[in-house]
Amino acid sequence: MTSYPGLLKGTTTIGVVCRDGVVLSTDTRATMGYFVAHKKAKKLYKIDEHLAMTIAGAVADAQRVVDILSAYANMYRLTYGRPMPVSAAARLVANILFENRRSSLLVSTIIAGVDDEGPRIFQIDPFGSLTEEKCVSTGSGSPIAYGVLEDGYREGASVKEMLPVVVEAISSAMKRDVASGDDFDVAVITREGFRELTREEKDALLKRGRD
Repeated sequence: MTSYPGLLKGTTTIGVVCRDGVVLSTDTRATMGYFVAHKKAKKLYKIDEHLAMTIAGAVADAQRVVDILSAYANMYRLTYGRPMPVSAAARLVANILFENRRSSLLVSTIIAGVDDEGPRIFQIDPFGSLTEEKCVSTGSGSPIAYGVLEDGYREGASVKEMLPVVVEAISSAMKRDVASGDDFDVAVITREGFRELTREEKDALLKRGRD
């Protein structure tokens, strides 16, 4: 994740679909070229109780997209009395990026959540291309993360089973990718809602992986 729009590199973000929810994780390093601009950058955002997104790319562009999606999700709930479908949220972001493709909003995002159709994850690139995924990673650390995810991800596994795999993947990327690092965030979305893991929970998962 870069702190200015000249570069679209850096960051590791991960999303996996489980039978009972979705798991999202990101590192927290923001860079300006080879300079570490911020060590605690937020790249994982709660949009609604059932919906969240990760961001990679230019900070200002990404935060603008987060603000727009949050506003529309709130309006959807107020207007229709129910949460915005995950696919609708993903399509909205894809349309925003596609409409700005000539000036190019430098944002790559993962939209994830749980709705009436179950747990779902969508990946969207800076030009608005939209794909539904079961297991996905973005950013410069993604090749390293995929090395862990491809081996450890099991379709139909539970959130509890996939959490150690996701933490191992983000941790591996942080160790090998200079543009990812410092710390990481992990969030889980189930039918009970959105929850970020505590420091203690993340440390326990890291220790479990080392053991």
